[in-house]
Amino acid sequence: MKRIAAVLATPGTGSAPPPGVDPAEFALALTEDTYEVVAGLELCEPAVVVWGADDDAELARRAAGVAELTWPGTPVLPVSGAGPVRLALDALAARGADQAALVAADAPDLPPLLVGKLFRALGSAEVAVCPSGNGGLVALAARLPTPDWPGDVGLDDPEALALLAEAAPARRALSTAPGWHRLRTPADIARLDPGLEGWDSTRVLLAGR
Repeated sequence: MKRIAAVLATPGTGSAPPPGVDPAEFALALTEDTYEVVAGLELCEPAVVVWGADDDAELARRAAGVAELTWPGTPVLPVSGAGPVRLALDALAARGADQAALVAADAPDLPPLLVGKLFRALGSAEVAVCPSGNGGLVALAARLPTPDWPGDVGLDDPEALALLAEAAPARRALSTAPGWHRLRTPADIARLDPGLEGWDSTRVLLAGR
């Protein structure tokens, strides 16, 4: 079985940094640290999916910037259009994945154990999610090909968990793992625990502001 854990970077990643921090640098630091989380997982391959709505030139620029942060051989997949989660999962299925997890790029201190829990949940569920304590989802994993019932629910949808629970054809089709947090507002920086290992790029950037 082929598993891929992918970071999903969007134009909203890092768009609301704390004062004194450049948004583009913040986005790259968050993405790099979140990538390091998935790259360290065992029994699955890492990837990065860079999504954009419709500006191909801007999407290519962002994907090139992200590619400089990853280890050689890591797929960096630009996708565009409506429904970034479904587009990303379909792109990973096209690379031969039987299961895939998408992790929001603004979760630099996400414990790897939580991603592992999502994959384990797919033993019985079709979709597994890690909710965000400040709205939306931190991560979503699915068996591939992607089931139809999640529709175009995205990680940024404030009611994503409720929408998925309502759409699930059976109770066991959706599994919910323990939640975590994302960095989407300047106030969210307070959620970072300096005592936790990791999130090195974000740590350095914030220390220099």
